[in-house]
Amino acid sequence: MNLVLVGISHRTAPVEVRERMNIQDRYLGGALAELVRREGIQEGLILCTCNRVELAASADEGVEAQRAIRQFLSDFHHCDLSAYESYFYWYRNREVVRHLFRVASSLDSMIVGEPQILGQVKQAYAAARDAGALKGTLNEVMQQAMAVARRVRRETALGTAAMTVSYAAVELARKIFGSLAGKTVFIIGAGKMSELAARNLLGAGATAIFVANRTYDRAVELARAFQGTAIRFDELLPYVAKADIVISSTGSPHFVITRQQAERLLAARKNRPIFFVDIAVPRDIDPSINEMENAFVYDIDDLGQVVEANKKQRQHEAAWAEEIIEQEVERSMCRLASRDLAPTIVAIEERLIQIRDSEMERFRGRLATLTPDQRQAVEALTQGILNKVLHGPLRELKSVAGSPEHGKLVQLVRRIFGVGE
Repeated sequence: MNLVLVGISHRTAPVEVRERMNIQDRYLGGALAELVRREGIQEGLILCTCNRVELAASADEGVEAQRAIRQFLSDFHHCDLSAYESYFYWYRNREVVRHLFRVASSLDSMIVGEPQILGQVKQAYAAARDAGALKGTLNEVMQQAMAVARRVRRETALGTAAMTVSYAAVELARKIFGSLAGKTVFIIGAGKMSELAARNLLGAGATAIFVANRTYDRAVELARAFQGTAIRFDELLPYVAKADIVISSTGSPHFVITRQQAERLLAARKNRPIFFVDIAVPRDIDPSINEMENAFVYDIDDLGQVVEANKKQRQHEAAWAEEIIEQEVERSMCRLASRDLAPTIVAIEERLIQIRDSEMERFRGRLATLTPDQRQAVEALTQGILNKVLHGPLRELKSVAGSPEHGKLVQLVRRIFGVGE
C-alpha cells in the first residue's frame, strides 16, 4: 500500500491561497485523468470545497507519489509550489485513511458536524469513478470513509446541535411548534442573517414567507428568491398576524413591534403561538412581549447561549466520533494489509512448492521403485514440512497487519524466501 494525500484547508491557508490552488468542476475530469497518467500513480481523487483543496493518490510500491503530485499541481496551476509550501499538509498510508475518515465525518470542518461535507465527498468520489481514477485501494478507502461518516451520524448526535444563530433559530422554533411543516415565516429587514435564518426555517418545513424592508425593492428581491410575498414596511402589522415565526433585523432605533401591538397580533391570531427571533441591535421586539401567553421572544444573546451550549454538547459528541474513527482506521488498515499480504503468501507458497518439485525430480530415479501409496506418502510428508515451515512466518505477517512495521517485515520475509517484488 502506498497512499499519499496533499491538501490545504481553512486551518492552514487563507482564502486567496485556497482560490489559487482550486480546481474548478469543469476541469475536474481532465485533471483526474492527467493525475493518474503520471508514472507510478494508480488512482487519484480530488476534493475541492470553499474550505479545502485535497488530492489523494494510490501509487505503485517504491514510487515517490509525493513528488508526482507536487509536479502535477505545479503543472496544472502553472506555478512554482515553493511559494505555497508552508500552507500544505502531507499524509501517508494510515494517516491518509484517518484524515479521509475525519473529513467525511465532518470532524475537520470549520463547523464540526455540518452535513454538507459528506455530500461534497460523495461528489468527489463520483467524479473520480467517472474519470476511471478509482479502482483499487483508494477506492476501497473512500467507500469506507463514507460508511464511517454514516456510522458517526447514526451513533452520535454530532450533527444535531445548532452551531450558528440561524440554526439555533430553527432549533428553538421546533421546541415551540414541534413540526415546522406548514408554518409561515415573516422577515422584517432583509439582512443576511435574517435571510439565512429564513432559509433554514424553510428547509425545516416552513412553507410560506412574507418579507418587509424599508427599501421595498430589496423586499421584492428577497421575496422572489423564496417565492414569497413582499410587504411594504408601513403595512407590515396586519400581515405579521398571519405569521407563526417572525425574524426581525432592522436598523431601527426603537421597537418595530411593541407590547401593545403584540397584544393585538395575538388577539387576531386567537392566541395561537407566535415566535419572535430578534437578531437586531438595538432590539426590534419589545422584550416584555415574552411575558405574554403564547408569545416567545428570543434575542441575539439568547440565540448565542443556545449556540454556546450546543458547542459543548458537540465537543462531547466529537470526542466519541473520534473514537469511532480510530476503531474504523484500525479495521481498515488490518483489512488492507491482509489484502496486500495475499500476493506475498502466494509467492512464498509457489517458491517452496517449486523447490519441493525440483528436489522430487532430482531424486526421481531413486524413488522409481516406490509404490503409488508410498509416493503419495512422500508427497504428503514433504507438503507437511512446507506447511510447518510456512506457519511461523505467515502467522507473524498476519499478526502485524496494519501496523507501522508491517511493510518492513513483508520485505524481510520475501528476501528470506528469495521472492522478488
